[in-house]
Amino acid sequence: MSERLLVLVRHGQSEWNLKNLFTGWKDPNLTDQGVKEAIEAGRKLKAQGFVFDVAFTSALTRAQRTLDLMLTEMGQTGIPVTKHLALNERDYGDLSGLNKDDARAKWGEEQVHVWRRSFDVPPPGGESLKDTLARTLPYFVQEILPCVLRGQRTIVAAHGNSLRALIMVLEKLSPEGILARELGTGAPVIYRLNADATVASKLDLAA
Repeated sequence: MSERLLVLVRHGQSEWNLKNLFTGWKDPNLTDQGVKEAIEAGRKLKAQGFVFDVAFTSALTRAQRTLDLMLTEMGQTGIPVTKHLALNERDYGDLSGLNKDDARAKWGEEQVHVWRRSFDVPPPGGESLKDTLARTLPYFVQEILPCVLRGQRTIVAAHGNSLRALIMVLEKLSPEGILARELGTGAPVIYRLNADATVASKLDLAA
């Protein structure tokens, strides 16, 4: 029986993570620390003996570069890679590019907290986590999950909120549960699935 393997990895630290800016669909690159995190993620996966058949990533540089650095570290750069904006980070709309402290000064701490940590309240011109789920999940079900279920070992490098949307479904979490779920940069989460797409086992390779 072939292995139904799915590995999810949030991109390494980006330049805007470092500057405490809302990033969303903006496209900053990785910091030196982010590069190290991506290489270390690849090293951890290699040490565990993982070999992948297919890879998916978003349309944004920080996720694509994280995937490339991981695959290079594992010596697996030849596998097919699919890039799609369905896996992009949540769109923060009018908050994009703003310092989080400046946003609090403009709209108030409570309002910014609601935008960041509620499930279904979007920031002005942006997406809520519910909206991100509605964008990301169909792509996962139609394109990624079939690869996993037919035994293609699959790695996905994406973003905190697009991956949260997938984790919410995989782990059957409530809206409250997924909001509390933290995803470290460059920290692989490894799932093995049953034939019915439920989770058989989960391993978190966070540092």
